[in-house]
Amino acid sequence: MTNPPNPTILIDLLPDLRRDLFGPARMARLAEFGEVFAPDRRLVAERRLEYDIVVTGWGSARFPDRLQPENRLRMIAHSAGTIRKVVPRTLLTDGVRVSQAASGMAVSVAELALYMTLSLMRNLAQVDRRMQRGDWAGASGFGLGRTIAGTRIGVIGASRVGRAYIEHLTGLGAEVVVTDPYLTRRDAEEMGVQLCDLDELLRSCAVVALHAPVTDETRGMLTAQRLSLIPNGGILVNTARSAVLDSGALLSELRSGRLSAALDVYDVEPLPADDPLWTLPNVLLTPHIGALTTHSRAMQGDVVVDEIDRFVAGAPLVFEVTDLTYDRLA
Repeated sequence: MTNPPNPTILIDLLPDLRRDLFGPARMARLAEFGEVFAPDRRLVAERRLEYDIVVTGWGSARFPDRLQPENRLRMIAHSAGTIRKVVPRTLLTDGVRVSQAASGMAVSVAELALYMTLSLMRNLAQVDRRMQRGDWAGASGFGLGRTIAGTRIGVIGASRVGRAYIEHLTGLGAEVVVTDPYLTRRDAEEMGVQLCDLDELLRSCAVVALHAPVTDETRGMLTAQRLSLIPNGGILVNTARSAVLDSGALLSELRSGRLSAALDVYDVEPLPADDPLWTLPNVLLTPHIGALTTHSRAMQGDVVVDEIDRFVAGAPLVFEVTDLTYDRLA
């Protein structure tokens, strides 16, 4: 496929999200590349094939599996992370170029994971609850907390978020170990971390943070048996995907009080009102807000605009999704 001159660009986002991601300056840049269409309602899947470039995001419908000869679609610029619910792999083989803006969210999600780690290591959530009730003695009765400096922390997945989280940890003096089948020993050395297998990581780390995508290999990999390897008093932080672990097994560990956890992702979202996680004192809960910062929105918008700029200019895409990377994305 050749790149069309003066392409049509459809922004398939609802107005509030479109405004957060782009705004006047980025919209003006997009208009330099082609004719921009920004309807207030999302278009049905087939209508989007009438445009050369389509910007998608959270809530965008899945594209049809195949292009027809009369379809104009040449590029999909996904403004969020995972593309598998939106873009069928078959469109890649039909020649559609696809990029995604997960890199724009990495810093914000990593910072939330760091905050969660610090909070649980110092029991801040439980301390705050007691202080809010006026219980000074109870709030000060949790004993000694822990510092990140000198603590062995395990990171499952050297994804973009995982690497940003690792950078925070090493900057604070943590001893970081990582398990990731795609991370080479040379890369690990450059990052200042140790590579090890999953079971060794779980057995040896006081804190375990999940930053792995959901793939055939990672789905359900943290079984009850593997969760039992985490030392007593251990902490689990999950800002990635809930499907990488056995949620029932984690609940059992949390109910026993053996582990504590900080969770931003769940099997069912919103978290049902009768879910037992609401009642557990050793759990810090947030409503899937890892990427909800003004920084993330600006960075996501920049990634999308820059990728469209490269596409129109015939330059390589920096964040292109290929057949080789499709299954490795969160």
